[in-house]
Amino acid sequence: MTAHRQLSLPTSYSVVLAVSGTHLINDLIQFLLPALYPVLKSEYALSYFQLGLLTLAQQITACVLQPIMGLYGDLRPKQYMLAISMAVVAVGVLMLGLANSFGLLLAASAVLGIGSALFHPEASRVCRMASGGRYGFAQSSFQVGGNTGTALGPLAAALFVLPLGQISTVWFGLLAVVGVMILIRIAAWFTDHQKALKAAGTPMAAGPRLPRSRLILAFAVIGALLLSKFVYIETFKSYYAFFLIERFGLEIRQAQTILFIFLGAVALGTFAGGPIGDRIGRRRVIWVSIVGALPFALLLPHANLAGAVALSIAVGLILSSAFSAIVVYAQELMPQKVGMVAGFVFGFAFGVGALGAAALGGLADMIGMQQVFNYLSLLLFLGFLTALLPEVE
Repeated sequence: MTAHRQLSLPTSYSVVLAVSGTHLINDLIQFLLPALYPVLKSEYALSYFQLGLLTLAQQITACVLQPIMGLYGDLRPKQYMLAISMAVVAVGVLMLGLANSFGLLLAASAVLGIGSALFHPEASRVCRMASGGRYGFAQSSFQVGGNTGTALGPLAAALFVLPLGQISTVWFGLLAVVGVMILIRIAAWFTDHQKALKAAGTPMAAGPRLPRSRLILAFAVIGALLLSKFVYIETFKSYYAFFLIERFGLEIRQAQTILFIFLGAVALGTFAGGPIGDRIGRRRVIWVSIVGALPFALLLPHANLAGAVALSIAVGLILSSAFSAIVVYAQELMPQKVGMVAGFVFGFAFGVGALGAAALGGLADMIGMQQVFNYLSLLLFLGFLTALLPEVE
């Protein structure tokens, strides 16, 4: 059955834009870690498996904490939680710039992950609050900010971090301070918005009346879809530069630039997925996204350099359109707990992506990065599980 739409105030575009901008800052800083991997591998003689462990330390904290923080926000919303999360990110990036051992790099990675865990579910909830009912648009706008920040990560590495070294990441802490200032303003809007809703007598949303077994199946399928998408994307983020260097003999800066192009395509595709889902339904977007990217992903490891770049753009555009649709679809299954659901989706996505990247890094130590990329696209066959998702719109 169809979910009842919650009454809402008009769309607050300035708030959506502000939260999207701070998502850009957060994810740019978060991506400084994998962008540093070529430098750290050489400087500290790290293996691919150790690089995978850094990814795991960063992401597993987000995986565990995000659903918890999302549920806490549903039950006891705090207007300053977003500003606190960005302050934690600032501490993490300072630790990353000053770390001088693998253990300290692990600690810095974990602190960055904690900041991310605090940020994502609360920011997703605030964007939904500001959406005016345009949930897909607001979620896509929020996500495109993060993906733009991720895309800028390798570019920042090529222009600043690689020439100036690990210590240069300390300067990115200034961006986090800017983010804190923006989010303090958002806290004031949050308070006013809650008062306006209370005065308007806005009713709670009612979710689709699905049997418990079907709800469990739906979230199991969502987990499998997130696994397929995020292990693929996280592996690209962590190792695509190494694949290009190993296969085509590129220099680090050239490889980072091509990674930037791929991540830019991811950002663009992310923005398209939400508004399209508002029009044609989230389930259809999920179908086209994951299954539609499969043929391009299968061809990519066997193409020449120009072909690999073109195919990576196609994969990034198509595959990335699914995430906003998945988040909003999951929230429509349980609209009374949108923070917890967002925390589950973000947390599971980050965690499974990190575990997959760590495992594939260990596999690359044994069989080589080119072989890993030959097998990677097989994950997208999980997209056919979309057929098991119930229609809730």
